[in-house]
Amino acid sequence: MKLSKKQARLRRATKFRAKNREVGVERLCVHKTSQHIYAQIISPCGTKILASASSLQEKIKNGGNKDAATKVGIAIAKAAKTAKITKVAFDRSGFKFHGRIKSLADSARDGGLEF
Repeated sequence: MKLSKKQARLRRATKFRAKNREVGVERLCVHKTSQHIYAQIISPCGTKILASASSLQEKIKNGGNKDAATKVGIAIAKAAKTAKITKVAFDRSGFKFHGRIKSLADSARDGGLEF
């Protein structure tokens, strides 16, 4: 049985989250839609959102491009600094690591997050 594109992405995401639960570190969870990109830092137990940023919060006109992802990456790094978080695991939610996901990760690293 062939998995749909969404089912395959969710399977990849589940594998990462199970492995991350063993390590027990905060995770930078990223989700993207065609129009916006969202980032959250979630506690190791997975119950609390410690910091968040999105293209909606930043009031970016076109939130579905690399420039918006870069701005969201910088914003999540600032939010993490205020929450005194420096080290996270990058949870790409099963999305491929290129394009908007990569630019968000690079700008978050430049902002001071380690992963």
